[in-house]
Amino acid sequence: MTADTARLDLDKLFAARLLAVRARPYLSTALFALHIVESPRAPTMAVDRYWRCYVSPTFVDYTPVEELASVLVHEVSHLLRDHHGRSDRFARRHNLFGPAERLRMNIAADAEINDDAFGDGLVQPEGAVMPATLGLSDGELMEDYLHQFRLGRLTQDMAWLDCGSGADGLDREWELGPDGADGLSEQEREGVRFRVAQGIIGSPGNTPEGWRRWAEEAMHPPQPWRDLLGAAIRAAASASGAGADYTYGRPARRSAGVPGVVLPSLRRTPPRVTVVIDTSGSVSDAELGSALLETAAVTRAVGGRRDLVTVLSCDAAARIADPLCRAEGIPLMGGGGTDLRTGFAKALRAQPRPDVVVVLTDGQTPWPSTRPPCRTVVGLFRRERTRREDDPNFVPDGPPDWARVVEIG
Repeated sequence: MTADTARLDLDKLFAARLLAVRARPYLSTALFALHIVESPRAPTMAVDRYWRCYVSPTFVDYTPVEELASVLVHEVSHLLRDHHGRSDRFARRHNLFGPAERLRMNIAADAEINDDAFGDGLVQPEGAVMPATLGLSDGELMEDYLHQFRLGRLTQDMAWLDCGSGADGLDREWELGPDGADGLSEQEREGVRFRVAQGIIGSPGNTPEGWRRWAEEAMHPPQPWRDLLGAAIRAAASASGAGADYTYGRPARRSAGVPGVVLPSLRRTPPRVTVVIDTSGSVSDAELGSALLETAAVTRAVGGRRDLVTVLSCDAAARIADPLCRAEGIPLMGGGGTDLRTGFAKALRAQPRPDVVVVLTDGQTPWPSTRPPCRTVVGLFRRERTRREDDPNFVPDGPPDWARVVEIG
């Protein structure tokens, strides 16, 4: 039987999967979640982001079962560690496009996986990329490796490497894509990751350090609160009606259909943002400093136009008390109790009225009883549980449902 007509030896492949499960029981959920797709166009074995594993029949024929087990663990590791998503984000941040850069990402992702993938029941496949192959240290992440090497003499024998879009985010012609059969939904993919991470944390045993680190982050992901705050502001500012007005300076194109009538066009202007900072006694100096940093981040989120950002310091008193600090050219005043309703009232009385109100507070304050006529984003400083919260009849203060809330800290 020739290479073109060879059929996939599923018995051999499934035997390799059982060997992989015995060697790495904490990955069993992920290994059994892979859907095998026979693909003569796949160079060896590759995965897409939908948890399909494309397998070359010829590759299975000439590869020993022990090596196939190692390759299966390698491919599923790409998916668990979200290498496709991380590659996409890295490419956008650094303006990297084209197959050569994606090959470099595949190599870096392999180095992250392979530094502790083999041994203890798994053999090292022929041609496996190790950090030492690139002259680099073990134990680093894909992003770290990408900053430390370029394609060249050390990588000239790796052009064949292709672990699929599940490793570098670049779709292949031979992949089935999002509408193909037997792919996992986003919820199913996250469910697999959660169960694997839960198993690693529950029974760490001899799990390598890289997998323990991954599991901790998967179960308790760090919250990118500054990114969330910026995204919430941009979403509010781009909402229907925000920062938009009609102008006759550029007549609408549809005026041509109404002879003798000039129709205005809709012009989107940069949004106006009012930042209300809680300066009551319950907010610490460190949190006030953080509020100033967030205010600078808010300014960047709306294009760096400081003239479009107004900052109000607010406590319970209508009059301004002792100055607390000054940074970024912003004076913060206050020190008493908290009633942010006065801050909302002052913000909404301004002319022109803001498109977005951003409130930075610990949440221990009365809130307006009705939704303001503009979008509201609340940056909430974290608070430890108090003894009073152990009272079953205690209802904690918190932002109203109409506000978009982002936890800061």
